[in-house]
Amino acid sequence: MTAVPDSSRPTRFARHLRALWPGLSILAPLPFLLHAVWAWSRGQFHWENFAVLAAAFGLFSVGPRTKRLFLGVYPFGLVGLLYDAMKVIENVGVTPERVHLCDLRAREIQFFGITMNGQPATLHDWFQAHSTPALDRICAIPYGTFIFVCVGCAVWLYFKDYAAMLRFTWSFLALNLAGFVTYHVYPAAPPWYFHTHGCVIDMAAHASEGPNLARVDAWLGVSYFAGMYGRASDVFGAMPSLHVAYALIVVLYGWASFPLALRAASIAFFCLMAFSAVYLDHHWVLDAVAGVVYCSCVFTIVTVSTRFRAARASGRGGLSST
Repeated sequence: MTAVPDSSRPTRFARHLRALWPGLSILAPLPFLLHAVWAWSRGQFHWENFAVLAAAFGLFSVGPRTKRLFLGVYPFGLVGLLYDAMKVIENVGVTPERVHLCDLRAREIQFFGITMNGQPATLHDWFQAHSTPALDRICAIPYGTFIFVCVGCAVWLYFKDYAAMLRFTWSFLALNLAGFVTYHVYPAAPPWYFHTHGCVIDMAAHASEGPNLARVDAWLGVSYFAGMYGRASDVFGAMPSLHVAYALIVVLYGWASFPLALRAASIAFFCLMAFSAVYLDHHWVLDAVAGVVYCSCVFTIVTVSTRFRAARASGRGGLSST
């Protein structure tokens, strides 16, 4: 006898999804599907695109526990899609006349300048003249691991404080949106660009990992940082430093649930990231300050709005019980 296909399986699966994702929430994976189709149409669909799509639909479709994780990491996925899609608008609002470079360097010297060989200079000038292989490798650590640190913080919060995880991941998305918008409203060249091109704005220039991280790649024998920055779309996206903001947001959202050792580690990571951003010639000190301001503003807005909603909910509960 030949086996008869069970035609009810697709129906059972559809009912399972409908029960798991009522109403329009079932469209949650749509951004990932649309991005995959877009990448395929451009001939840029790679293994990582497949991995993200498979992970999204896997978490989306299995059950309540994976649904909870899917919702928790959903903003992270949107950041990845947004970062990739930025290539389409990389030059929107960015012209040689609007890019801030030597005016930004002058402001840097005004607030954080030093004297080098009798001339006004920046900390970056001094660090580039006195860089060492040891510092190159130490400062490469936060730049090479910040994604894993952010994901690790999200995983920690998933088990310790799920509500805080949601605030963390959505704040992460808001932080990136604010940074990406600023890149086009206030395009700014990084210090490495000045040391390579001077004050001339070349719209054909490509993002670079800089000489320090290039030396780390050579030492490792792999093109880790070259590959990372080779995919970057914003050459003139120095302001604000999202690297510094990422490190600070881990401190702010993890603090309540971190034990003492993790609190100390998160602060050390933030301090090393801020130093590395300047030492590696990737950001002006002003960029790092802006990263702190952006992160603090997002955290404050989310915290205040969360407490306001909680107070309103508590007030409604009190009224309904009288």
